Amino acid sequence: MAAITSPADRLIDPLTTTRTASLWRDTLANIVRQRNARVGLVILGILLFAAIFADVVAAYNPDKVLFDQGIKRLSAPCIHLLGCPATTPEHLFGIDANGRDEFSRVLHGARISLQVGFLTVGFAIVIGSLLGLIAGYASGRIETVIMRTMDVLLVFPALLLAIAIVAALGPGLINAQLAIGIVAIPVYARIMRSSVLSVRQSDFVTGSRALGESPIGLVFRRILPNSLTPTIVAGTLGIAGAVLDVAALSFLGLGAQPPTSEWGSMVGQDRGYLFTAPHLVFFPGVALAMTVFGFNLLGDGIRDALDPRLNR
Repeated sequence: MAAITSPADRLIDPLTTTRTASLWRDTLANIVRQRNARVGLVILGILLFAAIFADVVAAYNPDKVLFDQGIKRLSAPCIHLLGCPATTPEHLFGIDANGRDEFSRVLHGARISLQVGFLTVGFAIVIGSLLGLIAGYASGRIETVIMRTMDVLLVFPALLLAIAIVAALGPGLINAQLAIGIVAIPVYARIMRSSVLSVRQSDFVTGSRALGESPIGLVFRRILPNSLTPTIVAGTLGIAGAVLDVAALSFLGLGAQPPTSEWGSMVGQDRGYLFTAPHLVFFPGVALAMTVFGFNLLGDGIRDALDPRLNR
């Protein structure tokens, strides 16, 4: 026998869908209205374009040695529109010490940076938020064990702890990302726990508990959705830090290994040519700086848009 539904029941799903869609539209509109967010989105849009279409835009394979084409190692940038002879092959960012096109390597490095940023921070947010959610809701001994463990991890300088983890696991880009993700877990755990402690005292949570809402329902339907805003803001800002930290490990030889076109590794390999071929350090360094700058601006814009005290 089919269940009998009232008109009010039939209105629940459409009303919920409409409110959710309206909330997302308002949030995105608030973010776009922020000047920092707009500038950050433009910078990151260029980065995303470079990552997606690197194979199309780049004239050469990033790992291809071009000595057979008459190319000299450490050649300076050659741009025909700026007076470079038309008989000389055009290389916008010059040639590195191994005879590879620097422009192609910088473009393909954008893919590595996006992968590093999103995967590393995504891993840290998932694990850290889960631990912070459990600690904030459970309290008692569980909270003590979890948060004291996080405090122990925070005692060590982040980069030194990451170096120790990579040294134990072995050099490589995957291990470098894992190390940076592990180091970042306590940050997101503390942020989530703080939000949960605040939200769980709210009237709507008390009301849901009084109406018989299960603990799982309280946690995942009431508390978690209302505790995510600080984590989202911290995660956007954390992407910039993750990209920079993995680049630092690659610079030290613990992250991406040759011939991977990762910006930190490129700067580390060519730092000895700083005065004889500065373009080899300048272009990947600028790309790294602009990527970090873009994520920082976007994070500031999201913070301003989502903070009710700043959003007017």
